[in-house]
Amino acid sequence: MSDLLQTDAALEAPVTRRDALIDYFAGGSKPRSEWRVGTEYEKVCVDRKTGRAARYFGPRGIEAVLRRMADRFGWTPRLEGEHVIALEGRKATVTLEPGGQLELSGEACESIHCAHEELAEHVGEIVTVGDELGLAFLGLGIQPLSPLDDIEWVPKPRYRIMAPYMTRVGTLGHRMMKQTATVQANIDFDSERNAMQKMRLAMGLSPILTAAFANSPICDGRRNGYMSFRQHVWTDTDRDRCGLLPFVFAREAGFEDYADWALDVPMYFIRRGGRFVDLSGLPFREFLRHGAAGHHATMADWQLHLTTLFPEVRLKTYIEIRSVDSQPPERMLALPALVKGVFYDDDCLLGAWDLVKAWSWSERREIYDRSHREALEARIRGIRLLDLARELAKIARVGLERQNVRNGRGQNEAVHLDGLDRQLALGRSPAEEIAERWETEWEESIARLIEFTAYRLP
Repeated sequence: MSDLLQTDAALEAPVTRRDALIDYFAGGSKPRSEWRVGTEYEKVCVDRKTGRAARYFGPRGIEAVLRRMADRFGWTPRLEGEHVIALEGRKATVTLEPGGQLELSGEACESIHCAHEELAEHVGEIVTVGDELGLAFLGLGIQPLSPLDDIEWVPKPRYRIMAPYMTRVGTLGHRMMKQTATVQANIDFDSERNAMQKMRLAMGLSPILTAAFANSPICDGRRNGYMSFRQHVWTDTDRDRCGLLPFVFAREAGFEDYADWALDVPMYFIRRGGRFVDLSGLPFREFLRHGAAGHHATMADWQLHLTTLFPEVRLKTYIEIRSVDSQPPERMLALPALVKGVFYDDDCLLGAWDLVKAWSWSERREIYDRSHREALEARIRGIRLLDLARELAKIARVGLERQNVRNGRGQNEAVHLDGLDRQLALGRSPAEEIAERWETEWEESIARLIEFTAYRLP
C-alpha cells in the first residue's frame, strides 16, 4: 500500500503548519468500495547446512538471491552504489531488513485470494533460488542460531544513522533490526472516526494477536524464555516510538492526537539530494519550528518520519497492524484474513471490541507483556488468551462468510483462516509447539528446527 498521495512538488514544498501534518492522515480516507488489504511478509534466511544466518555479501548471500530473482523472474533491481538492496515489480516490491531478512510488500488486494496467488508465486521464486544456493527461508519470527554480531548489516546508509542511535535508547534495538521477522496487515479507513475506531481495536487486540501467532521461542541456538521474543524485543528498542499508545483508547482520540505524539518522537534523519542527513534525537516538532542543519521541514520529511515510528499499530494514510511474528506460508495469510473479516464488517468490528473494551490501561499493559512470554496461556480477568483468540477467529470467519468473496474453487476467504483454526484447536501457539519439540524429539537440534520450519515448494 502506498503513501504517495501527493505530487512530488507538494511533498518537497516547505511545511510550517502543524495542521498540514494532521491533514496528511485525512488524505488517506477512501470510500468502502476502494478498501483493500495489503500484506508485508518478512522471512529470515539461513545456510541450510549450518543453520547460520545467510550473509548479504558473497556468491551464496542475500544479494545473490536478489540478483537471481531479477535475472529469472523479471524483477527490476534497485541499487545502493553497486549493490542490489531491493527489487521492484509491477505491483509489489522485495526489500531487505537490516540483517538480510527478505520482505515482500505485496499488492493492495481486494481479496485474500489475490494475496494467496501473489504469495504462492513469491514462495516459489525464493525457494527455487534458495535451493540452488543452499539457503533456506524459515517460517519463524527470529533468526534461530546466529548471534547478533555474526549477522552482516545490509549496506543501506540509513542504518548507519539508526544503529548507533538505537544503542543510546534501548538494549535490544539491534536485535530488532537484524534478527526479527514479522507479517503485517495494512487496512484502509473512510473517515477520521473510522480510522481511530480501527486503531483502537487493533491496539486492543494486540496481545491476542501476539499470542495466537507467537513464533519466536528460540534464538542464539537456545530457548529464550519467551514465546514471542520478537515482541519482547520491541519493549526495549526505543520507548519513545514503540509499544501501545494510551491516547488511542480515549473515545475522542483523533488524527491530531497521533500527530502530536509523532511530533514529539525524536527523528532519525531526513533525505536531501539522495543522501540521508543525520538529525537523530531531534523531535520533529523542533524541526518543524526551527529547522536544522540548514534544512526546513517538508511533507516528505513528515512522511519519512512516520515510517520510523514503531507502535503496535501505525497510522499513515492507512493503518498497519504490526503485532505478529512471521509465519510459515500455510499460516501467513491467516492474519490478513482475520483482519479483513473483523475490520471490514461493522458488526464484527463491534463484536471484536466487546472482547477487549473493558480492560483498564494497566490491564492492557500487563497482558501485553505477558502475551510475549506466555502466549495463549496468559490470562486476563481469569480468561485465557486462547479462549479470546478462538472467539476472535470465529468473529472473523463470520465477517468473511458475509463478505462472500469466492475463488475459482468456490471457497470464500474464510478458507485462509483454516491454518489458524487448526493451531487454536490444538490449544497452543506455533511457539509452544516448537518449544516442546525442541526440548523433546528434536533434542535441541537446529537441523531439525530448520527441517520443520523451512519454506518448501508446494
